[in-house]
Amino acid sequence: MTKIGIILGSTRPGRNGEAVAKWVHDVAAKRTDAEFELVDLLDYNLPHLDEAIPPSMGQYTKPHTIEWAKKIDSFDGFIMVTPEYNHAPSGVLKNAIDFLFKEWNNKAVGFVGYGSVGGARAVEHLRLIAGELMLADVRAQVLLSLATDFENYSTFLPGPQQEQALNLVLDQTVAWSKALETVRKPA
Repeated sequence: MTKIGIILGSTRPGRNGEAVAKWVHDVAAKRTDAEFELVDLLDYNLPHLDEAIPPSMGQYTKPHTIEWAKKIDSFDGFIMVTPEYNHAPSGVLKNAIDFLFKEWNNKAVGFVGYGSVGGARAVEHLRLIAGELMLADVRAQVLLSLATDFENYSTFLPGPQQEQALNLVLDQTVAWSKALETVRKPA
């Protein structure tokens, strides 16, 4: 069965992302075309990148890196739930991505952003990063506005159209994850 990791890309106290990621997981859990797991960066406590050798060499030495690599390697694709801070994704999400290389390769990724303009600029940054990591980013995306999808900018109440948008992201991510399986597994 295809496995998709839903990465919660914020560790900020009082983060809006927790409710968003749980919503993504709840919607995904209704599906039968893949298994979905919520991956909270709070559970990995990654410091600022502290490996001496570049991740592309795959010579991880720190226990936290090895644990993170095993988790990411276990998935066929990802949904990244990202806040937008200063026109970019969170530093903690970028740092978590930068720890690894081959574990991201030849997998699909979809994005759910949130922020004052729906996280659109954060998602665009992540698309550029995905290309370098050989992650195939899907076209569909979910952009959640703090003004319209949150009450008082903090209580998550997505508009009815957002579940349809999310299912399109999930459809594309699952399909691309399955299609890339032949590339990930040598003959």
